[in-house]
Amino acid sequence: MKPQSTCPRYLNHPMRRLAGMLSMLSAFMLVPSAHAAGFPQEPVRILVGSQAGGGADAFSRLIAQKLQEIWGQPVMVENRTGASGSIAAEWVSKAEPNGYTVLMATPNSHTTGPHVLSFRYDPLRDFTPITQVMEVPTVLVVNKNSPANSMQQLVDLAKASPGKLNYYSSGVGSIQHLAGEMFNLQAEVKVVHVPYKGSAPAIIDVMAGSIAMGFDPVSATLGFIKSGDLKALAVAAPSRASSLPDIPTTAQAGYPGIEMQTWYGIFGPPNMPKEIVDKWQQSVAQVLAMPDVIERITAVAGEPRGSNPAEFSAFVRAEYERMGKLVTDAHIKSH
Repeated sequence: MKPQSTCPRYLNHPMRRLAGMLSMLSAFMLVPSAHAAGFPQEPVRILVGSQAGGGADAFSRLIAQKLQEIWGQPVMVENRTGASGSIAAEWVSKAEPNGYTVLMATPNSHTTGPHVLSFRYDPLRDFTPITQVMEVPTVLVVNKNSPANSMQQLVDLAKASPGKLNYYSSGVGSIQHLAGEMFNLQAEVKVVHVPYKGSAPAIIDVMAGSIAMGFDPVSATLGFIKSGDLKALAVAAPSRASSLPDIPTTAQAGYPGIEMQTWYGIFGPPNMPKEIVDKWQQSVAQVLAMPDVIERITAVAGEPRGSNPAEFSAFVRAEYERMGKLVTDAHIKSH
């Protein structure tokens, strides 16, 4: 009699086939954990949807440098600019979910832009939230020679000349755009939107006097405010900016409904393994606790976050819904 182990009928027994399938499944399920344990084992990319030199780019490079020191692997920043950050975001939404390609996102690509521009992704569904890196308040600025020395005086000027004043933004769907429309709505005025391709040329026009005002992150305007080339009237945040302690908040200026902050956060492609998401979040939190990083962030009135994925997901959803309501209430047309 032949040994039972060589009998084809025995090899094809349903229980033997089931055991083999379970063994293969167990091995497959261990792959993400094994990969996560050694992550990263090759260069990592952080995609940024804005130009080099901007806030998102600068802080991405700072984070990348520190992660490279922690991980012992190259961490590179790639600028894929255009379409309010959606080009970089779309690229990441379609990347392999292995943790080697992530996005440094801003409101433009995830909470403001999607309501007024046509993006080829769902900001809430097509990404894995990893962590919020930081928040930076926006500040209302005007030309240094503007007759308005307070937010209320600016509102009075706008009411005296409906449609005569204008405000800048870094593009349709940007935080500057929606902050300006929030100003119109809350102050019951009509200040005309003038979109630019980035804040830098717009700020130059404010200093030249051809643009009346604008809301922009403190990180983009602080140097001009300190030099006296721009005049700051109010900070659109719950509390005063540490780098502008003499400037009142919009609430203190009489307009509590005007609040807009920019944020930077890291997203991965959909369906990233939890172990790799946690590795990213914990490593970024470690970076954000470094004294020199805290100094860089607080220098522009920013606040480091390092939130966990659940907290970041809830934050993004809440901001997405808040901006959607603003777009509806202000009758902002989609493009």
